[in-house]
Amino acid sequence: MYLLSALPELLLLFQALAGLKGQTEEIPCVVGDEHVWTKDIRYQLSPFNHSHKVAKFCYADKELINRAIVASVAARREWDLKPVQDRARVLFKAADVISGPKRAEILAKTMIGQGKTVVQAEIDAAAELIDFFRFNAKHAVDLEKQQPLNSEGTTNTMLYRGLEVRIQLLCYYNLCFQGNVVLWKPSDTAVSASYAVYRVLRECGLPPNIIQFLPADGPVFGDTVTSSQHLAGINFTGSVPTFKRLWKQVSQNLDSYRTFPRLAGECGGKNFHFVHKSADVESVVNGTIRSAFEYGGQKCSACSRMYVPDSTWPAIREGLLAVHSQLTVGDPVKDFSTFFSAVIDDKSFARIKKWIDRAKSSSSLKVIAGGNYDDSKGYFVEPTIIETTDPRDTIMSEEIFGPVLAVYVYPEKDYREVLQLIDNTSPYALTGAVFAQDRTVVDEAARALRNAAGNYYVNDKSTGSVVAQQPFGGARASGTNDKPGGPHYVLRWTSPQVVKETHVPLADWRYAYMG
Repeated sequence: MYLLSALPELLLLFQALAGLKGQTEEIPCVVGDEHVWTKDIRYQLSPFNHSHKVAKFCYADKELINRAIVASVAARREWDLKPVQDRARVLFKAADVISGPKRAEILAKTMIGQGKTVVQAEIDAAAELIDFFRFNAKHAVDLEKQQPLNSEGTTNTMLYRGLEVRIQLLCYYNLCFQGNVVLWKPSDTAVSASYAVYRVLRECGLPPNIIQFLPADGPVFGDTVTSSQHLAGINFTGSVPTFKRLWKQVSQNLDSYRTFPRLAGECGGKNFHFVHKSADVESVVNGTIRSAFEYGGQKCSACSRMYVPDSTWPAIREGLLAVHSQLTVGDPVKDFSTFFSAVIDDKSFARIKKWIDRAKSSSSLKVIAGGNYDDSKGYFVEPTIIETTDPRDTIMSEEIFGPVLAVYVYPEKDYREVLQLIDNTSPYALTGAVFAQDRTVVDEAARALRNAAGNYYVNDKSTGSVVAQQPFGGARASGTNDKPGGPHYVLRWTSPQVVKETHVPLADWRYAYMG
């Protein structure tokens, strides 16, 4: 019955995929309603077939970025004065459009452009995006209803303004409705799908200059925006070095800003699965395979380090290898049963290859499954499981962002020491999971790992957070833990003003005790 009900949507998806086959979309920079091409031409390649140029686009130069900033500044005040319900209506409408007539196009461009399977594209490019639009808009509308108490003779009002002077946001476009203006720098590896979403927002009523579509080189874009006197905030998703560089640039330019900028960042993780002897083996195996290898491990919450007691390791190892042998890696368009496809680009492929090669030559590391790779047609990396005898090896602490799982087998009696080891091994603190049926151990682990993960799971995999159910984010090197997807997140990007109106004039300057 499900397949029959989904058949019309599948037919639309097949048509969209067929229409994109072998095609190269031309995508300009957009400032206001003006489409601009610079001389710095780039191409987005399909990860599983890098001979296919998915999109031709250009990098915005400093002059164009400055034009966009000036245009945003001019448009911001009128936009900020619009009622939040009117601004939120744009996102509600965009969510309806993406869930309906534009769904197939965005899914197809995500599958071809980012190499996601049909299920992964549906989860991220459609369902999660729709949820973010609807819930963020809803949370903003609900926030307006949160007002201070009144007292006799006075009325108190909280106004939730956009940030002053303006806001320039990198890589995140969901905050326009809060009275902010946005410079949207899409990822080079997702330009096509991003442009489709940008067009939906504009077609649903987002005015010109409120959001500018500006592919650009990361450092140049950062230098230009962080030195602008109009900067009010940066919302960033990416690497720790890049976020640190942006933070330093902002600090160096503090004297030029009218207000202290707000910085939010999500920077990845080295996420753990801790297994106790009391854990359900089947749940551990299935949860770890799914978390470590879905999306080819290219998910900031993916499990990449695992701690297993020696007493249950033989059973868990057997289970991991059995499931591993069933995993399929390939073209997600030709074969919808593919579990995951190629990694995103040549840089990612080279980085993951280096880790696997290191494991093959190390005395303390042993590849027990996978370990092959091939970039002749696409950037394919086989799901790889590596056992380590050294829990402090860098493979247990540094982010790989690929289909590589490292496992440390510990003496069963030392589980308390291992909990401390997990907390202290990696600089990241994004997600983590504890598998145990013993309630005492579950409680012990929660105390020991209190600061080791922003999203913490008990008897569940470390991936799969849902908007409004598990607001997402981590601390330490993983970012500023602002929890997008939660009701308080929108407050981070507003500048509240409290207005007190007195209805009874002050009749005397003296205090009552003065007679």
